[in-house]
Amino acid sequence: MRFIARRLAFYFFAVWVALTLNFLLPRLMPGSPIGGVLQRLSPAQIASNPGIIQTYEALLGGGKGSLWHDYVAYLHRVANFDFGVSTSNYPTSVSEVIGRVLPYSIFLVGVAFVLSFVLGIAIGMVAAWRRGGSFDTVVVPVFMALSAFPAFFTGLVAVYFLGLKLHWFPIQHAYDTSLTPGFNWPFLSSAFRHAQLPILVIIAAFTGGWVLNMRTVMITTIGEDYIAMAHAKGLKDRRVMTRYAGRNAILPPLNGFAAQFAGAVGGLVFIEYVFSYPGAGLTLQQAALGNDYPLTQALLLVFAVTVIAANFIMDLANFFLDPRVRAS
Repeated sequence: MRFIARRLAFYFFAVWVALTLNFLLPRLMPGSPIGGVLQRLSPAQIASNPGIIQTYEALLGGGKGSLWHDYVAYLHRVANFDFGVSTSNYPTSVSEVIGRVLPYSIFLVGVAFVLSFVLGIAIGMVAAWRRGGSFDTVVVPVFMALSAFPAFFTGLVAVYFLGLKLHWFPIQHAYDTSLTPGFNWPFLSSAFRHAQLPILVIIAAFTGGWVLNMRTVMITTIGEDYIAMAHAKGLKDRRVMTRYAGRNAILPPLNGFAAQFAGAVGGLVFIEYVFSYPGAGLTLQQAALGNDYPLTQALLLVFAVTVIAANFIMDLANFFLDPRVRAS
């Protein structure tokens, strides 16, 4: 349990660093973010929300208090999920905007990235086990070629051919605009249908990396003595491949899961922009272009905490899967 305690301490520190940088960045920027925010609000809007200036001063700076006072007020508001009002969605609060768009991004990246990981590990394992065969010489190069292109380029090609030309998939938005979001079958089926092409693009962009990584580690693992011993015992090839070689070879790729996930989160802006998918990535792009500082700052913090949480989950997975980690 000391390992988990050390990792918890490290990630609490990482979250604190993310919060502090998020606090300092607007204050280090040239000009006044609070002035830019207030310029987008009419006098009537400010008058209808008397505490809005104090809220933005605590979150973005511009007040007359000391830096330490502003920092404490900022942490208190963040702890209460109070990021102020989004100027580009006035009078909707930032927390409400994030709560509305974040589930789409979680579903999109979560499903696509897990599928790409599972698919890449399976293909890499079989390709290494049958290296030099037709599967290894055809399937692996295809996925490597797909992963060589930037995700937004693959997305544009997919939109043109699979959407506009063949009409196999819808090419924009997260659901049919005639539907009202809710937990009902018409909306859920429409949301799944609209997410299919972006998910396929993310899978195409990231699977090749997992294939190459797993194949390389698997080839090294196959040469170990315990694999030869398993063959000598007369065990079936499938069992040796999955239970012996694959189980040990998966640990190094699993260690890189969080780093690859961070890349997927960073590329979310481009994917959602290509498909006009109303998730957190597209909202961040629109907020940044519209000088919506409160929404931009809050979304950047959400992305940072998401990556930190992914790293912690992978550390827990390593703790339970790798006996060497538990012994440390």
